[in-house]
Amino acid sequence: MFETTATLISIFLGVGLAASVGFRVFVPLLALSLASYFGLISLNTSWEWIGSITALSTFAIATVLEIFGYYIPVFDNVLDAIAVPLAAIAGTAVVVSTAANLDPVVTWSLAIIAGGGTAAVIKGSTATTRAASTTTTAGLANPIVATVETGSATVMSVFAIFLPILAIIFVVVLLLIVFFFFKKIRFKFKKEQN
Repeated sequence: MFETTATLISIFLGVGLAASVGFRVFVPLLALSLASYFGLISLNTSWEWIGSITALSTFAIATVLEIFGYYIPVFDNVLDAIAVPLAAIAGTAVVVSTAANLDPVVTWSLAIIAGGGTAAVIKGSTATTRAASTTTTAGLANPIVATVETGSATVMSVFAIFLPILAIIFVVVLLLIVFFFFKKIRFKFKKEQN
């Protein structure tokens, strides 16, 4: 029973961090590195390097550069183009690094589908939001979008590490919002074409 609960919590942690990756790629990786370094969570043996000083320093620098990069007009849209595939990879990695007590085939399948998929869907929706902001406000609202995304990544990372059950509920809600938002846009697009 305890092993099953620990496995579920580790999956919730990973998927929660993967959702956070959809907002900012490096914020959850930094949070994961910090949590591992301070012994708050344990990682799979081959992923323990994430808690090293080298990884911690690298993720901290990358996080600062990514956050400030999103405040530079035009460059923020370029970052989104790079970040969508990178988010899928990072989302997969955080689930693989945290999933405990699973067969490697199950771990990687879950990581690719739930981790990479969640991160890519959320990153795709945030990139779409930024593109809409750029076209409707000439980019003037993009710093607000960037601030909300960074805040969301930070809050989601904290919840994933300290309250993974609540984090998974947030992930489901986020995915439902994205699903209904794009369904509404598709319906509106079809209606305009008729």
